[in-house]
Amino acid sequence: MKIRLSDYNKDWIRLYEDEAKFLTTIFTDEIVRFDHFGSTSVPGLKAKPVIDMMCIVQDISKIDSYNDKMKLLGYDVAGEWGISGRRLFRKGGEERTHHIHFYETDNPQIKRHLIFRDYLRCHPEEVAKYSRFKEELAERFENTSEYSPAKKTFVREMEQLALSWFTKNQENY
Repeated sequence: MKIRLSDYNKDWIRLYEDEAKFLTTIFTDEIVRFDHFGSTSVPGLKAKPVIDMMCIVQDISKIDSYNDKMKLLGYDVAGEWGISGRRLFRKGGEERTHHIHFYETDNPQIKRHLIFRDYLRCHPEEVAKYSRFKEELAERFENTSEYSPAKKTFVREMEQLALSWFTKNQENY
């Protein structure tokens, strides 16, 4: 898939909220809560215009029973897609609009994603640095299959900064 890097767009919040409302009509009582995460959840951050959202559920195994319905509604069903305990649905095909990540309430990925999001929201200088890095990668690579792996080390290092920040500020979190 081609890289589509965009400036931050306030409409991403609305797109997240609209999708959460829609998913509630499908998954009803399965969902404990939703969280908007990833680059589209951080004001000022350049992003691929794909809304990353978490659907936190009590029992992840129940989500598999919705696969056929989600396919009929136009979602790609990706299963765990490399992350144990996750169920991933993608919306929009080649012009993807949403990645919907389902996690059970105790999955450690939830905390990792939210700490990283909150760290960026509190550190505009890191947002600027990350945006510049994404722009450089988008100039070097044409497809997400090259762009995404090239980002991993940078993101991992930034996640470590976020975790240190969280540990120091945990009592205020």
